[in-house]
Amino acid sequence: MTRPAPAPRVITVVGPTAAGKSDLGVFLAQRLGGEVVNADSMQLYRGMDIGTAKLTLPERDGVPHHLLDVWDVTRTASVAEYQRLARAEIDRLLSEGRSAILVGGSGLYVKGTIDALEFPGTDPEVRARLERELAERGPGALHERLAAADPGAGRAILPSNGRRIVRALEVIEITGKPFTANLPGEEPVYDALQIGVDVERPELDARIALRVDRMWEAGLVDEVRALEAVGLREGLTASRALGYQQVLAALAGECTEDEARAETVRATKRFARRQDSWFRRDPRVHWLGGGELDREQLPDLALALVERAVSS
Repeated sequence: MTRPAPAPRVITVVGPTAAGKSDLGVFLAQRLGGEVVNADSMQLYRGMDIGTAKLTLPERDGVPHHLLDVWDVTRTASVAEYQRLARAEIDRLLSEGRSAILVGGSGLYVKGTIDALEFPGTDPEVRARLERELAERGPGALHERLAAADPGAGRAILPSNGRRIVRALEVIEITGKPFTANLPGEEPVYDALQIGVDVERPELDARIALRVDRMWEAGLVDEVRALEAVGLREGLTASRALGYQQVLAALAGECTEDEARAETVRATKRFARRQDSWFRRDPRVHWLGGGELDREQLPDLALALVERAVSS
């Protein structure tokens, strides 16, 4: 039996949605004797399988995956809570002498796990006031205020994401500093090798459109309908997930199913560009891929990068 190659103990696999991160994470875990820790914020929710492209058990190919199906769809996501859970999984794997492969496209979740990121507290009165304003005026108005106060946060947070807009404005009011000023530089908690999966824009757009079509064919509408029955529409985070938000609108009669599908494609393409921009700001990410030939070679390129990191 071949022994796993030595490897950095923590490896991140990051990049935009539909780039191929999940499959690469499985490959690296198999070759390096590691396990996968999920860093996709929506894959933490139980039952949100089709719309998040969560790997099935056969697709995981025997590799243990952690932090999937952790929360009910009614629970509001917390980066601070995810940080605690992810670091606990990584520390456990390291104590067992195994590599942790952190896989996902949620940039703040990845950064909050591997870097010394401390989250400001909350003020119930400020939060309640901002949430009332959100309900009365909508997320667009609050996003305009956020963009004026902190252009970086305005670019990073979607204008439709009322929960994150409220949180950013809350932090600005509590700390007196821009929301992005509360995010530290690259002060690592772990000696992590970061791998970015690069896909050229036209190919990525085509992959996204194909993925959305396959999600519909696989039963996304039925999945959303079942989750609606257990509180999805009331979930402040889960209800805004790509695909789920659009299907909920269709089920409420606000648009047709075809319109929901088309909007899911458009919104996912926009989101992928934001993900790409986020990770490219980190000079520690080693980007691999970018062409058809590179895509075929991606697993071997990633493994070679790991081996170079070990030998250097």
